[in-house]
Amino acid sequence: MTPDPALRTAVSCTIITKNEADRIERCLESVRGLVSEIIVVDSGSTDETLAICRAFGATCFHRDWEGYGQQKRFAESKASHDWILNLDADEWLTQATRAELSRLLTAPIPQAIHGFEFKITQVYPGDERPRPFADYHNYIRLYDRTRCRFPDSAVFDEIKLPGAHKGRIKAPIFHQSIRSIAHLVEKNIAYYKLQTGEIKKKSPLTLVRIGFEPLSVFFKYYFMKMHVTGGVYGFIVAITIAMLRTYRLAILYFPKERTR
Repeated sequence: MTPDPALRTAVSCTIITKNEADRIERCLESVRGLVSEIIVVDSGSTDETLAICRAFGATCFHRDWEGYGQQKRFAESKASHDWILNLDADEWLTQATRAELSRLLTAPIPQAIHGFEFKITQVYPGDERPRPFADYHNYIRLYDRTRCRFPDSAVFDEIKLPGAHKGRIKAPIFHQSIRSIAHLVEKNIAYYKLQTGEIKKKSPLTLVRIGFEPLSVFFKYYFMKMHVTGGVYGFIVAITIAMLRTYRLAILYFPKERTR
């Protein structure tokens, strides 16, 4: 990778993958010229993911899947530079985000800042931009690995920093987390099974929550997270997530379901 020579801070981009051939190229292209290297940690792709990454100039490693945090920490350890930009294969930098990062990296980063938070905004399958008032999460994605790292957790893969050590990138990262409703179901069931491996204790209220979960989660996603602006597709997404969250409680309450 050849970054813009005007950049003062060298950055390694880390990405974890498995069968991402249909969307990894958009992610790779979005960091072109901003990073000095791309580190890809793959957990067993059987499609063209690795061929695409290598053709782009990425350095690829294989690591059997243990969990999100473990994969990302391994990627950190393979990076040549301490400042790391972590992206998922289904994410990409917008042009506004690229411009903001370029301005940031052409000047020295203040010593007090250990990482930068981004607004990760959801994009529906087949769309190029988020729907109006799309839901989002704020995550640290550009950080100094000598000062903070991803946790050693299968599911809790979020870097935490106090406000005094955290910067902010105003422009968003776009995130197309699902390919279809079927993929939404498959992805969440796999995640919940990982999650229940770390959350061993069930609450006495779990069974009570199962009764209320569908309606409360639907209301949260359809109205509060604004899937109402997504039309019929948004309605289907919200009701599917409500059923999936109920399923999560069920496998907490009935542990034998976790291994099925």
